[in-house]
Amino acid sequence: MEKIKKEIPFITIAILPFIYLSYIWRSLPEKVPMHWNALGEIDNYGNKNDLFFVLLLIVGLPYGIFLTIPNIDPKQKLQNMGNKLNNLRLILTLFMSTLAIFILHSAQLQTINPAILFSIIGLLFAFLGNYFKTLKQNYFIGFKTPWTLENEEIWKKTHLLAGKMWFVGGLLMALTFVFPNPINFYVFIGITAVITIIPIGYSFLEYKKIKKSVEEK
Repeated sequence: MEKIKKEIPFITIAILPFIYLSYIWRSLPEKVPMHWNALGEIDNYGNKNDLFFVLLLIVGLPYGIFLTIPNIDPKQKLQNMGNKLNNLRLILTLFMSTLAIFILHSAQLQTINPAILFSIIGLLFAFLGNYFKTLKQNYFIGFKTPWTLENEEIWKKTHLLAGKMWFVGGLLMALTFVFPNPINFYVFIGITAVITIIPIGYSFLEYKKIKKSVEEK
């Protein structure tokens, strides 16, 4: 019963998009936009019933994953994060619910503002980056390269660097609204590539450095 009580805030936030969908249901046409291109133009339609599955994918799936992985983590490191992991779950659920509501609203209006979408995702990246330094070595969350999983020191250094890059990169993503379409899309993709590739490469270089140091001894 105590565990159920603790889940009430998460569940409440997670069901908000479903409540919003039921609220706008009658005003939705039978065919609604399901995908937009980089210019914000509709390039795919679907039945409005499909929106329910979209919500399950955007909100339900991440909620279920983050609820489950602490219990199946072989190292039990995620459980040891305590309130930090719960705070991460709560904010992530809030971001995904906000994103889902934005998509539903865009489907209702038959139009989308890519700049707002990039800003929401950018703020999520910035938030995650702020949490990277607190992540314990695990198999589910973070930069799980062969080198970070092999060495805890490499994990810490990689996530310290990645945290700073994701925080700054996320804020820059949130500012892409100053660029016109589709330039803001390419800026968004470029930032995503940089803050993803560099930490991966850094973890490999740190591994090579440690390996060389061991060999020289």
